Amino acid sequence: MKTKVQQVEEVIKSGATKVELAEINRLINQFETVIKRDVTAVEVVEIEKVIKADGGKLFADLQKIVDDNKGKAGSLIRVLQQAQGKVGYLPKPVIAAISLDLKVPFSEVYGVASFYHFFSMKPKGKFVLQVCLGTSCYVKGGDKILDRLKKDWNLEPGGITPDGRFSLEIVRCLGACGLSPVMAVGTDIHGRVKPGKLNEILDSYN
Repeated sequence: MKTKVQQVEEVIKSGATKVELAEINRLINQFETVIKRDVTAVEVVEIEKVIKADGGKLFADLQKIVDDNKGKAGSLIRVLQQAQGKVGYLPKPVIAAISLDLKVPFSEVYGVASFYHFFSMKPKGKFVLQVCLGTSCYVKGGDKILDRLKKDWNLEPGGITPDGRFSLEIVRCLGACGLSPVMAVGTDIHGRVKPGKLNEILDSYN
């Protein structure tokens, strides 16, 4: 049976450039323990995307982010914020790179990334949907919005559509209780949302 490291090599090397192969080898050599222990089949695909981003220069960019912040107060938070700004989220290969370059235990970096709500370890869609399930929104049908998203878009909390267009989050308040039930699409707030009108709303975002 092939190891996860071998699976990573096979999946990623198909079609990879020399630059990308160099990053792949760096990933495999330096993150072997992390990969063998933690990487799932889904994350193998994530690793491929991460390495191929920016023409294979992503890890060099992460090294620069680390170098620019070493010795500063709150350097770990700063590095995680800038890395997420670069990648869009914080997959395990990025967390492992930060751990190695900052010389901070992987468990500590992972713990910080998972503790603070403004960090995400899952990819987000082009448009982030936030459905309010606070008391007012729930009573007025917020749960029915979630049901329709699951039925028509195969979208559940924490998930993302296959085309990367939408991802879904549940929140407790969007500051518009008088318009319950409320849903946000990116920075747009939609009030008194009816499940039957949901597709019409989402189809206007491309």
